[in-house]
Amino acid sequence: MYVRQLTDPITSLKGVGKHSADSYENLGVRTLGELLLLAPRTYEDRSILVPLARLEDGEFANTVVEVVSHGYFGGTRKRTLKVIVKDISDAGDGRAALLCFGRNFLERVLRIGSRFYLYGQFQRNFHELQSSQFDMLPLQSDGSMPGDFGKLLAIYPLSGGLSQRIIRRDVAATLARTDRFAEELPAELVEKYRLLPINAAVRALHQPNSLDDALDAQRTLAFIELFYLLLMTRRKNTSSGSAALRKSPGMSDLQKKFISLLPFTLTKDQRTVLDEICAELIDANSMNRLLQGDVGSGKTLVAWISALQVIEGGGQVAFMAPTELLARQHAEKAAEWLEPLGIRLAFLTGSVVGKSRKLLLEALSSGHIDIIIGTHALFSPEVTFSKLRYIIIDEQHRFGVVQRVSLLQKGRAPDVLMMTATPIPRTLALTVFGDLNISTIRTMPEGRLPVTTYLVANESRERMYAAVGVEFSRGHQAYFVYPRIDDRGESSLRDVETMFQLLTTTMYPGVPAALIHSRLPEDEKVSILTRFRKKELSYLVSTSVVEVGIDIPNATCMVIEHAERFGLSALHQLRGRVGRSDLQSYCFLVYERELGDDARKRLMVMKESNDGFHIAEQDLLIRGPGEVAGTRQSGFLKLRFANLTDNFEMIELIRDEIDTILRNDPGLVSIEYAMVRDVLINAAPFDDKAVEN
Repeated sequence: MYVRQLTDPITSLKGVGKHSADSYENLGVRTLGELLLLAPRTYEDRSILVPLARLEDGEFANTVVEVVSHGYFGGTRKRTLKVIVKDISDAGDGRAALLCFGRNFLERVLRIGSRFYLYGQFQRNFHELQSSQFDMLPLQSDGSMPGDFGKLLAIYPLSGGLSQRIIRRDVAATLARTDRFAEELPAELVEKYRLLPINAAVRALHQPNSLDDALDAQRTLAFIELFYLLLMTRRKNTSSGSAALRKSPGMSDLQKKFISLLPFTLTKDQRTVLDEICAELIDANSMNRLLQGDVGSGKTLVAWISALQVIEGGGQVAFMAPTELLARQHAEKAAEWLEPLGIRLAFLTGSVVGKSRKLLLEALSSGHIDIIIGTHALFSPEVTFSKLRYIIIDEQHRFGVVQRVSLLQKGRAPDVLMMTATPIPRTLALTVFGDLNISTIRTMPEGRLPVTTYLVANESRERMYAAVGVEFSRGHQAYFVYPRIDDRGESSLRDVETMFQLLTTTMYPGVPAALIHSRLPEDEKVSILTRFRKKELSYLVSTSVVEVGIDIPNATCMVIEHAERFGLSALHQLRGRVGRSDLQSYCFLVYERELGDDARKRLMVMKESNDGFHIAEQDLLIRGPGEVAGTRQSGFLKLRFANLTDNFEMIELIRDEIDTILRNDPGLVSIEYAMVRDVLINAAPFDDKAVEN
């Protein structure tokens, strides 16, 4: 089979520039493989003709029409074109109005008497059918259906300037340059459960011939996803073969020395979970453990201390974070804590290039680096280790089920510690993580005060600004978070660029501030956070890019605008950026007047509790387990295709299959074979550079 990893950047596609790439990144798509893993929200059936004459209010038309007349409505300066069309099918003389907001140029395209294929949703207003969102393409001379008509179309989640047509174009281009995909499951399971071959599943997901094809594709991909997730939780049955490197029970000399140098005492929970982790690290079986704890509870410190045991035993440690900002912060803290002990550290992200990268990789593969801290760059095939024994994954829910453990192939069944500041509800943990060992830190470091949370309606905004100003006068710092980067006239949401101007010129003139968001170059983000940490800036105006890992003890105020649009997990993470010292801190959740029931419940949960575990349970009650783990919002598991509610029976079947496989022949699904790959990690493009595997 000809194979090559689909790791080409999304910008390698024709027509995808920086703006589109930024929009794709908001959807978690950076590479061609990730594009093909973008699961459609639903499908639109344009294969069956539905004439205007048969439409009920709110239904979709899919028909051939003739343009009857043109007209305009609205004021002289903002006139809007109105096009009247009628059915030309045998179903009757149905008529409707197309309202062309912002598209008056269509008068030249939709000429009177011309005929088009029409698709759109229609409502009955002013005694006529009307649509302002519609697609039209000219009738083909040979009678065939043009473009998207006559097909079942995937409907994807959107972001920024992306449209359904753009995403479909880019998906089609990616599929066209790909020959076939490597099978992910044992053949007997594919046959037993009547799954599709992976090649057929991927193509049917995006370009199905029927709704049944699409459902079969989703079922196949959900099965694959759950198979590897559940296999991962059963890794403790697999011997790591590294017992020779392990020390006897108890703290190692390095660990004891490190703890003695700390200017504070570990909490009871930190000591408890450290004992749990270290006891499993000395076991002959591979560790597969989840460390969960609220924001600011000291999980990373525990991880570093546990890593010292592995290093003293001669092994190497890989520490993976989801963003360069967070990875860099971990690297800086690790250097401060661990380098005085003689620990050799390295930092690797995509921005480390050239000779520096080459020398770093050589040192890593030769064993001259003890701990490497990095982002997705650690997945790269060029990254090799001498003795990788321990993998620590921070904010594990931000990596796909597949990505989280792809480092395993770089070591000899290394121990794995996944960390999350998004606590997992007990009910969800028992359902999916039944065989995964979980350590929990509940207590906060001594001296921390609960963050006081206020719900702020728009009319109370001035008082909020005044309260934040008081904190500035005390020498404290703040964050202002908004859901959008800029205002492109697409909605009434406040954006960071507009609000930065307002805050710096009207609210807090003369108070030093900076703007930070995902479109800024990485080095500029790092520079801004460095200045903020040094107290050269009093506040940051940001998107949710500051949600994870930013640790500024002097920051005491978090303002979240349009808070009703954020999920509980995101709100709790954002609030966790303050309250990281003995200073009293405040969180202001600013909301619009009209709130839905779920949004109101979420905001009240945030106001009434600082307990991340309680918040997680309430999140599960409000959204349900399927939503918590689904694609609409990153939750505790980043599942693309599976749903923990709808696929519960599938989970039970897969559990039984994996148990049988491991019991009868553990080598059949070894960790090396069952390397949890992205569904599309191995693909064969049509080019001469492909190599035979």
